[in-house]
Amino acid sequence: MTDTIALTGIVATTPRHLVTSSGLAITSFRLACRQRRFDRSKNSWVDADTNWYTVSSFRQLAQNVEQSVRKGEHVLVTGRLRIRDWENQDRSGTSVEVEADAVGHNLSWGTTSLVRSAPPASAEQPGAEQPGAEQPSGDQPGADRHDGDPYGAAQPSAGQPAAAWPSTDMETRPA
Repeated sequence: MTDTIALTGIVATTPRHLVTSSGLAITSFRLACRQRRFDRSKNSWVDADTNWYTVSSFRQLAQNVEQSVRKGEHVLVTGRLRIRDWENQDRSGTSVEVEADAVGHNLSWGTTSLVRSAPPASAEQPGAEQPGAEQPSGDQPGADRHDGDPYGAAQPSAGQPAAAWPSTDMETRPA
């Protein structure tokens, strides 16, 4: 069975990162999704069952998860659900796994800042500068280019916080 699922929960284990001999990055962790319900007799919210998932991510997402996500953090995960029955010598059971398409922090619990990942060195990107190509006019190299951005904004360099460049009206508003 393969279905798309969206989950909110708490990272229950330290994310485990590995790179296969073929160079494939994989990061996985256990996600605890606690159900809450309103108990009318107590007139309060109570914890109900906790569902457990093994979340696996691959390639660039795996590297980003390894650098960004820690045990105990509240996260959102979307991906493909896989339910598997298993058996070994002593017992049998069912595992519920999610192959993640996206992982991010749940901003209901705090704030976070995006730092853009560097593209793979071998990847040719549309609109990428070619050696010897003229720079468009403007204060920033590439300031007038859209580079596939649907909002027409130039993108920050890899490793630079996305919120820090380019500046927006929101950054100058009083707190």
